[in-house]
Amino acid sequence: MSRRPDPRFLTFDMYGTLTDFPIGQAAEKRIEKIASPAQRELFRRRFAAYQLDEAMGDWRPYEELITRAFERACRAAGIAFRPEDPAEVFAELPKWGPHPDVPKALARLAEHFPLVILSNAAEQHAGRNAALLGAPFHAVYTAEQARAYKPRLGAFEFLYERLDCQPEETLHVSASPRYDLQSATDLGVRETVYLNRGYEPSAPHCHAYEVTSLSGVVEILGL
Repeated sequence: MSRRPDPRFLTFDMYGTLTDFPIGQAAEKRIEKIASPAQRELFRRRFAAYQLDEAMGDWRPYEELITRAFERACRAAGIAFRPEDPAEVFAELPKWGPHPDVPKALARLAEHFPLVILSNAAEQHAGRNAALLGAPFHAVYTAEQARAYKPRLGAFEFLYERLDCQPEETLHVSASPRYDLQSATDLGVRETVYLNRGYEPSAPHCHAYEVTSLSGVVEILGL
């Protein structure tokens, strides 16, 4: 695309996009001693799928979402469910910091644009995770505030209402087409950036740009 974006706000997903988010590995570690390799592989795939499925329903606390996804994955894989396992995973979330490429590029972006996070994170964790990213944020919004998890459109509508802006006045960056970019595109965000960290396949129909590092967003904006 030849036209350089000039958004009012840069909006970001946090977990996985800015914050290194090894929730699958943390969950799998909890069951590795009671599951076979085949069971662990099925658990890993189903845990990721059930997190998305749980996010599609009515809002519930994030710890409950993780617990329900964990329990369903255990059931699918034939593994004994222990409530303390997802509780331990949830307790790890606020300790996770940025991907290595994030702090320098994010600080550069913050010099020129208001930065905003829209995250499925729990309210009790979101501020702590954001503080580890190394740049000031104009706002950090959560699914708990919106009473809707991404990819539900209500989460994004809450974001634009709070910012008092139109979707097309934002540039949205995410490592997830499924959770973020499809919804943002559906609501009219033209400047969508897929930060490809290898979690999901590329989906060109719902992003305008694709980069493999946050420095790529700096380049897109000509900074």
